[in-house]
Amino acid sequence: MGESKNKPPLRARWKTMEAAIGMEIREHKGSFAVYVVLRVLVIAVAVLKFFNGDYEAVFLCILTLLLLLAPAFVQVRFRIELPSALEVIVLVFVFAAEILGEISSFYEIFPFWDTVLHTMNGFLAAAIGFSLVDLLNRSDRVKFELSPLYLAIVSFCFSMTIGVVWEFFEFSMDMLFGFDMQKDAVVHSISSVMLDPAHANHAVHINDITQVAVNGRDLGLGGYLDIGLIDTMEDLIVNFIGAVVFSVIGFIYVKNRGKGVSVISRFVPRRKSHDRDYLRLAGGDGDASLAPGAQAHQAQRQSQHDPHHHDHP
Repeated sequence: MGESKNKPPLRARWKTMEAAIGMEIREHKGSFAVYVVLRVLVIAVAVLKFFNGDYEAVFLCILTLLLLLAPAFVQVRFRIELPSALEVIVLVFVFAAEILGEISSFYEIFPFWDTVLHTMNGFLAAAIGFSLVDLLNRSDRVKFELSPLYLAIVSFCFSMTIGVVWEFFEFSMDMLFGFDMQKDAVVHSISSVMLDPAHANHAVHINDITQVAVNGRDLGLGGYLDIGLIDTMEDLIVNFIGAVVFSVIGFIYVKNRGKGVSVISRFVPRRKSHDRDYLRLAGGDGDASLAPGAQAHQAQRQSQHDPHHHDHP
């Protein structure tokens, strides 16, 4: 009952969050400039596609505008600080995937586009996993501690899990809705035990394939059509590379924390300082998930850990 009375109304909380996100976006000049440029480009594409009657592209543009706000929302809501360089990478990744990749067909124009994005995805997912565990590692409220090596391993495993789940999603969309998210590839040799006439589980090799016919019609691809396997494995391999790169960066960062490793710190999220808690500055009440009793308990714990705190009669 007490919590519901003290909790501000939804409209007030929404305005507070909106103000805090606005302050967060403007915090770093570099990432703010990138955000503004990308936002203008997305709006321009949305207007153009609207007048062309391509409403699916308009929907993707609206989704992109929301995703561009995601880094600021995460920083405000969870009180973590994304370095400007990492935030720019996230913004560019969203724009490259949705606007350039989907709407401008860069996936088809540039065969390497999907590979580059999956590499970035592995890097970013590892950064997210690393920051989650590192923040728990350094929290006074959670008894949780991992060595730098195990922290890097968890970061790597988190990234690979995200990559695998995404491939599950692509496969499901292809099977259930007839999409082609797992892009096909043309190969010129295959090996299959299904071609063994003796059914003895021996792989039969066919090389120099230059023509494949389906239902009597030549596909005109100049080779055999691989249905997504190569694309899936390439995606997981480059995700692996991105995950390894950030895990190594995270390991070095934790191992040398406080020793002035400035370059690495530009890619590692950290907990927000009190003066940059924009949700609080915008009028929020700190951790809204805490009931008044829990807030009092937290204040008591903080006073107990404050060496300058003295009780007065």
